Amino acid sequence: MTTEQPPTPRGAPVTTEQPSAPAAAVTLVAVLDTELDLAAHERAVANPQAGAVVSFQGVVRDHDHGRTVTVLEYEGHPSAEAVLREVAEEVAADPSVFAVAVSHRIGTLHVGDIALVAAVSTAHRAAAFTACARLVDEVKARLPIWKRQVFGDGTEEWVNCP
Repeated sequence: MTTEQPPTPRGAPVTTEQPSAPAAAVTLVAVLDTELDLAAHERAVANPQAGAVVSFQGVVRDHDHGRTVTVLEYEGHPSAEAVLREVAEEVAADPSVFAVAVSHRIGTLHVGDIALVAAVSTAHRAAAFTACARLVDEVKARLPIWKRQVFGDGTEEWVNCP
């Protein structure tokens, strides 16, 4: 934004550039059948004006509702990446957000594997925590990816499957 200042004693106007927040960017969105890289997501949201980068990893745990989990299998609808981008763009539209990166894994995952990575940069920590939590919550609510859990006793169940 350019503003006109009152004339200087010599009569020439002085124009100054006012710093403005950069437009938020969706820097990385992917649905992959390979390992996800948290550090790559954090680098993707790096911004010299950011005082905070908050990241999240959704990790396959060894239990669900008191039952031992041995394997998860994620299947995604062909629209999954477009929906993921839409969610990321909505979070990036928040004026406090500088950049958003998010990826979800599909295929067979084992205990300890990373299923979801999200990263957000903002000027301040509270906004970064809020934006990252919103990103993860919206991904979990809207992403057309379904999970098959295989339990230690050999039984299985589908989660979030229509």
